[in-house]
Amino acid sequence: MEKNSRQIVIDNLIESQEYEALMAILKKMPSVEVSEIIKNQEFETLVYLLSFFNPEEQGFIITFFSHELIYKLFQHYDRKIFAKIFSQLSSDVRADFYNELNRTEQLEILPFLSKQIREDVIHLSSYEPEAAGGIMITDFATVEASMKVSEAIKKIREDGPSKKMIYYIYVVDDRMKLQGFVTIKDLILADPKAKVQDELHSEFVYATVDEDREHVARKIEKYNLVAIPVLNALGQLSGIISHDDALDVIRAEHTEDLEKFMGIVPDKSDLSYMETSSWQHFRKRVSWITGLAVVGILSGMIIHYLEATIDKLIIMALYIPIVADTGGNCGSQSATVVVRALALGQIQVKEWFMIIYKESKISILLAIVLGVVAFLKVLFLSWETSIPTEYSLLLIAFIISFALSLQTITATIIGAGLPLIVKRLGGDPAVAASPAITTVVDITGLLIYFTTAVMFLKL
Repeated sequence: MEKNSRQIVIDNLIESQEYEALMAILKKMPSVEVSEIIKNQEFETLVYLLSFFNPEEQGFIITFFSHELIYKLFQHYDRKIFAKIFSQLSSDVRADFYNELNRTEQLEILPFLSKQIREDVIHLSSYEPEAAGGIMITDFATVEASMKVSEAIKKIREDGPSKKMIYYIYVVDDRMKLQGFVTIKDLILADPKAKVQDELHSEFVYATVDEDREHVARKIEKYNLVAIPVLNALGQLSGIISHDDALDVIRAEHTEDLEKFMGIVPDKSDLSYMETSSWQHFRKRVSWITGLAVVGILSGMIIHYLEATIDKLIIMALYIPIVADTGGNCGSQSATVVVRALALGQIQVKEWFMIIYKESKISILLAIVLGVVAFLKVLFLSWETSIPTEYSLLLIAFIISFALSLQTITATIIGAGLPLIVKRLGGDPAVAASPAITTVVDITGLLIYFTTAVMFLKL
């Protein structure tokens, strides 16, 4: 059954409350797809549909719910019942959700958890969420180098890691210090009587529990890993971070950078656009926009101060938007390139001179092209415009195109320089981007534009 037609059938079954027929379809679907269907229902319907699944299946399904929705279920269910579902969540989701509960709520659920789950939750929730320890999971298998291959396979069955985490088998000593790894393929193809150490890969990439999660995600991407081991200060294996967790980190970091880039205050909510209320959207946007609007008053002050010049040469006022738009576009372009390169580790702040030098060369080439376009545009659009007899249209066109070229150069350099300055001061370079740069280059653009006019026309 195609996905679209299946969705229509599911919607009809939910609407007609034919839940047995619905379950016959849902039980055959992946947990992530079931989650997408169930979480969009009214809460009463959601709870009822979940009741058709056992606790293990419910845990797999609500792993993909937002924390707000999981919390509603926490409040709805008896603590003992919820503990069974909670135990089936992935270990990183468990720890994150546990951290969001208040102390009283944490103490309410802990007694109903098994000793292993309880220790796992407390251990993982002790790490900072931005560190590798905050996103690692404990879903992995370990063996010892001295074991026979047949013994290792037996132990893997006993550890019972999930199917997606069984690719790497980590080899540790009796103190859980990581010696290396073997793959499941290595063990299957090896002689059952051979030692694990004969198949050991002793060269491996790893992360530390306090390492920044974005840096760890880059390691996984760079080395094309399915998962990366996370070690504590003693070199002991504490957990692993899988490639899908790394993808979540990269997506979250990109979202955060994009929000900062556009002057939106990020929050820790994992709600989607439609799940976020209008008031929350307003709160995230209002501070930057209002602050930059206040700073933008400077633009109005410049125009007001030069009102006499504008009255004398109306033609100059006609091309203010072109200068402002060009500056904003050039500044945003260079800022985007620099912020992305910083985020990917392609450039360092210490290379600021080479970066500015490179952007300067680019800006000069852009200035030549845009200056010529502006010159021809003024001649084409304003050949009938009335101007004072002491000035020629060619001179006016040259002044406008020259000012626009200067604005292109300065805006490009400002766009590249501001993120580097913010990064050097220990801030996030994304906050110096789009709206902030647009406001700054608007002000500098007006200063350049009218200063050029005053100097050339001797006003």
